[in-house]
Amino acid sequence: MMKTHCPVDCWRTSFFCIVFIGAMSILGGRPALAAPKGSPWGESYFPNVELVNQDGKTVRFYDDLIKDKVVAINFIYTHCGDVCPAETASLRQVYKLLADRMGKDIFFYSISIDPEHDTPKVLKEYAERFRIKSDSGWSFLTGSKADTTLLRKKLGLFRDGVEASKLGEHNTSFRLGNEGTGQWIKRSAFDEPKVLAWLLGRSLSHGKTDQKTDLATYAGAEKIPKLSKGEELFRSRCDSCHSLGNADGLGPGLLNVTHRRDRAWLTRWLKTPDQLLAEKDPIALDLYNRYKKVVMPNLRLSDADVEALIAYMEASSKSAR
Repeated sequence: MMKTHCPVDCWRTSFFCIVFIGAMSILGGRPALAAPKGSPWGESYFPNVELVNQDGKTVRFYDDLIKDKVVAINFIYTHCGDVCPAETASLRQVYKLLADRMGKDIFFYSISIDPEHDTPKVLKEYAERFRIKSDSGWSFLTGSKADTTLLRKKLGLFRDGVEASKLGEHNTSFRLGNEGTGQWIKRSAFDEPKVLAWLLGRSLSHGKTDQKTDLATYAGAEKIPKLSKGEELFRSRCDSCHSLGNADGLGPGLLNVTHRRDRAWLTRWLKTPDQLLAEKDPIALDLYNRYKKVVMPNLRLSDADVEALIAYMEASSKSAR
């Protein structure tokens, strides 16, 4: 039977193939090779500091978390009203693509940069908001300020010259790596999820295949169409939490949202959601409480960005109707 592809499926497969070519160029056009003998990226380089996970268990960074493992490591703080929620939601998409291998040969670690606030209990509640189970291979950890700062520096994720008290200005990049081979890559959590899944599940894992990340799945992809600014923004910033239909994700489905919400309110919500929450706006508070207190992040959108997003959501709803 001939397989029929819908336009959305074609777009997704095409997008992956084109981005995949870019990823391969960055990696030298071939799967990552083992690190040279005597690579410095091993036990003598990484500090073996103590951290505590969301279940209150004490672990060692090198011995227990990264030794001989393929990992993704990012730094967060749970009361962030900026990009942390969006970063966690975006990595959750990668996590779902690799679900069959999480906790077996691939591990995610989110380490708090605010240990005074982010106790194990707080980290556990944060993970639960994003529907991440304790035994899923994704751990949320805390440690002393000195130790977490040292880890950020060793991983190249510390911004020199930025005051430690300015939590909103922390680095939003994260590291993917294979400690056993000494291969480490810095990427953005907002990269295409399939590319990040491919890097973790295939390139850094030396060609291990996975049904969801196997390149053969995307054979015969068509040329990617030109994206509008609104669609590009939605796909890179919004669809990790929201659908364009009625289905809820981490946040509400957005079908007909431009008709259900006042235009001025929606504009302000997209641009400065943190201000609306601080002002105890009733709609903002209702959304916050209804969706397990997952914070709508301030994505630093310009007026033009907001208008483009609204136009795209409106057009998508009209198309659905």
